[in-house]
Amino acid sequence: MTGTLFVVSSPSGGGKTSLVKALIETESGIALSVSHTTRAPRPTEREGVDYHFVNNEAFSAMVEAGEFLEHATVFGNRYGTSRNAVSHELARGVDVVLDIDWQGAGQIRDQMPDSVSIFIVPPSRRVLEQRLRARGTDAPEVIERRMAAATTEISHYREFDYLVVNDEFERAVEALRLIVRAGRLRTPAQSARHEALIRGLLADGGSIE
Repeated sequence: MTGTLFVVSSPSGGGKTSLVKALIETESGIALSVSHTTRAPRPTEREGVDYHFVNNEAFSAMVEAGEFLEHATVFGNRYGTSRNAVSHELARGVDVVLDIDWQGAGQIRDQMPDSVSIFIVPPSRRVLEQRLRARGTDAPEVIERRMAAATTEISHYREFDYLVVNDEFERAVEALRLIVRAGRLRTPAQSARHEALIRGLLADGGSIE
């Protein structure tokens, strides 16, 4: 039995972290992959829950050792997904969701083409800026840099399997739930989960048409 890998991306401030958290809390059989990062933790973030916080030297050592399934530099900070942690959960039949940027999502698609990718956009640039300012964690110049980068980030939306507009929060969460449930029924995932059943159905030499 094997789980399905879901990749969720958005521009900074698009709301993917809050949406993914709500998805994990309300949908069974799915776990969040906790990324490694070199950035400092925000006041509400906890080690091992939101991120694994490491210094640049430790991160570089992990890159050299091939420990990351994907890694990228975003706004001067480095982020990476543990290869072993993801593989372990998938092998147990647990679905895994990655909360990563578009660069990492591209690396995942190259290595794991059966993964399901979702891009989240805000309803407007005005709302995006409001959400960034509401965080209260970034200096004005950082917010300006994030807004400038949003155009480039959003331009990659066509590379993803699904597009979700984060206008009304509960509606966006429900869209994620539906995508997860549909992703679990895709042929590659179902073939892996029901290998014995399919083998038995074909045991008489017939074929499925």
